[in-house]
Amino acid sequence: MPARKQLSAETRICSAILQIPRGKVSTYGAIAKAAGLPGHARQVAKVLRGAYGLPWQRVLGSGGEIKLRGDSALEQRFRLESEGVRFRGRKVDMKAHEHKFEKPGARR
Repeated sequence: MPARKQLSAETRICSAILQIPRGKVSTYGAIAKAAGLPGHARQVAKVLRGAYGLPWQRVLGSGGEIKLRGDSALEQRFRLESEGVRFRGRKVDMKAHEHKFEKPGARR
């Protein structure tokens, strides 16, 4: 039987981002970890810059901070608020809105 082909890092990152439901958020670092790439948060940002159709607004910096600047930051906040995400000052209320990824191998 042929060996199962390994998914690319980009595919795994996109898959993790697509798991984040409406009204929830995650961080670049948590997405990298869920994709099997712990410590590669910058790679998540790189994938987001080049990908289309992903819910990019649901990806934040550590602690729930919007890392984008200018009009892009305003758009991200507007999109999140329209999904029901609450902010505490300039950061998302992570206790209420952080998406928790399943651990690899965990069963539902």
